[in-house]
Amino acid sequence: MNRHTLCLSTALLAIASSVFSEEKKPVSASKTVASDSAPKEAKKAPPAFPDADVVLAAMKKGASAMRAISFGGGYAWKWPRDLSIAKGENHSSPSTIMIQPPGTPAVGMSMLAAFRATGDKIFLQGAREAAAALIWCQLATGGWDSDYDFHPGRSSRWHFRRDLEGGDIERRGRNASSTLDDNKTQSALLFLLELSHTAECADDVPLKAAVRFGIDALLAAQAPIGAWGQHYTGPADATAPVKKAAMPAKWSRVWPDIDYTSFYTLNDNNLFSLLLLLIRAHDLEKDEKYLAAARKLGDFLLLAQLPEPQPGWAQQYNHEMEPVWARKFEPPAVSGHESFGALRTLHELWAATGDEKYLAPMKSALAWLERSKLSDGCIARFYEMGTNKPLFCKRETYELTYDDSDLPTHYGFKSDDEFQEDLDQFKEQLAMTREEITAKRANPTDEKKWASRAKSLAPKVTTALTTQDKKGYWLKDDMIDAGEFVKSLKAMSSYVESAKKGGAAFKALRPQAK
Repeated sequence: MNRHTLCLSTALLAIASSVFSEEKKPVSASKTVASDSAPKEAKKAPPAFPDADVVLAAMKKGASAMRAISFGGGYAWKWPRDLSIAKGENHSSPSTIMIQPPGTPAVGMSMLAAFRATGDKIFLQGAREAAAALIWCQLATGGWDSDYDFHPGRSSRWHFRRDLEGGDIERRGRNASSTLDDNKTQSALLFLLELSHTAECADDVPLKAAVRFGIDALLAAQAPIGAWGQHYTGPADATAPVKKAAMPAKWSRVWPDIDYTSFYTLNDNNLFSLLLLLIRAHDLEKDEKYLAAARKLGDFLLLAQLPEPQPGWAQQYNHEMEPVWARKFEPPAVSGHESFGALRTLHELWAATGDEKYLAPMKSALAWLERSKLSDGCIARFYEMGTNKPLFCKRETYELTYDDSDLPTHYGFKSDDEFQEDLDQFKEQLAMTREEITAKRANPTDEKKWASRAKSLAPKVTTALTTQDKKGYWLKDDMIDAGEFVKSLKAMSSYVESAKKGGAAFKALRPQAK
C-alpha cells in the first residue's frame, strides 16, 4: 500500500467513528434536556473557549457515571433516572446491552478516542470493559445480533464463540445468526480492531482472537459476487451466480412474508460501514486480503446498478440479482436512500484505491436522483420499477400506494430536509482529487490549525458542559442516553486534544490565559 493510501485509510477512521453515534432519525426531533436533578438556578455558562482541564474533568465524570450503569461492561441505549431498566430498540431488561450503535461498540469507541486524546486510564478501562462484553457475546458465526441479555434464560438461546472454544460445537437449535443490519457486527469488529492495535492492548490474546475470528468469518460470508446478506450463519455459497442486476419481468405488490435475511442488502448503509471496516483492517493489519474484499464489494455495486432509465440501486436483491421484497414496508423498487449510499461507498473506494472504474456510475445515478426529486425537493425511499413513481405504504395496512398522506411513522419513506445539502456536499467531494481529500481529512500540522479546530469545536463542547447533569449523565427526553454520551465525549475529546496541541495559539483565544 502506498503512502497516500495509508494516509487516506487512516483518515477514513474519522468517518467510521461518526457512524457509531448514528440512530434512526425520529419522526419528530427530540431536544436534549438537562436533568432536573441539577441546581434550580441557571448554570453559569462556561467561557467561549473552555479550559481543557475543566473539559477533561467533565469527560471523566461522564465516563465514571456510564461505567457505573453498564452491565458486564456493555451498554444499552437508554435508562430511566432510577436505573430500573436498560432499554434497547426491541428488548429491554435490567441486564440488556445493545450492539447496534449507539450501544456498546459506540460507547467503547468513544472511550478509546478519549484515551487517545488524553492518556487518562479511566477511558482505556471503559473501552476494555466494553470489549470484554462484546467478546463474551460474540456468536459462533463470528458476529453479533442487535442486542444481548446477560440473563441466563435468554443467553442460553444463543450459540457463542466461547461455546466453540469449549468444545460445544453443535448448535442444537441455538441461534448463531450474525447481522450486518444497522452497523451492528461492523461497529463491534471495528472497535475491537482499533483497541487491539492500541499499544496497551498489544498482548491481549482474547481480544486479538475475537478480532481474528470475527473478521475471518465475515470474509468467508462474502458471496462470490462481492455482497453480503443482511445476516450470515456461515460461509457463503461458492456456487452463487455472478451476474448483472436486472428488473424482474413481474413482481407482486403483495408482501410475500418470506425470510429475506440472506438477500444481498444495501439497507441502512451496511455496505458503507463494511467498506470502512475493510479499509481500516487493511491499514492496520497490512494484509491485502482486506483490500481485495473491499474491491470485490465495489465490484458488486457496479453489477447491482440497475439499467436506464432508472440507474439507481435497490434496497435488496435476490441471488439472481433482481430487486425483491424484504419487510412488509420494503418493496422491490429503486431506492433513493440506498442509491445515494451506494454512490458514497463507491466514492470512498475510489479514494482508497484510485481505481477510476468505481466512479463510472456517478453521472447517470446522480442524474436519476436529480430528476426523481419530489415537489418538496426530498427523495422518496422507493420508486416503482418501470414508472419511477414514488411508492409509499398506508399506515395501518401497509398496502402500497402512490399517496404519501397516510404514512407509517416508524420508517423513513422520504429523505429529510438535509438531503439537498448532503447531495451538494457529495458533488463537491466528487470534484476533489484524492490528494485534496487526504489533505482535508488529515490532522492539523501546526499550532494555529490545531487552535482553529478547537475553536470550531467550542460550541459543541459548551453545549456538552452545560447539559451534563450533576451525576455526570447526558439526557434526552428525560432519559440517560448513550447517544448523547457518545456525541458529547467525541466532541470533548477532540477539543482537549486540539487545545493541548494548539499550544500558544489556543491560549491566545482565551482572554484569561493571556
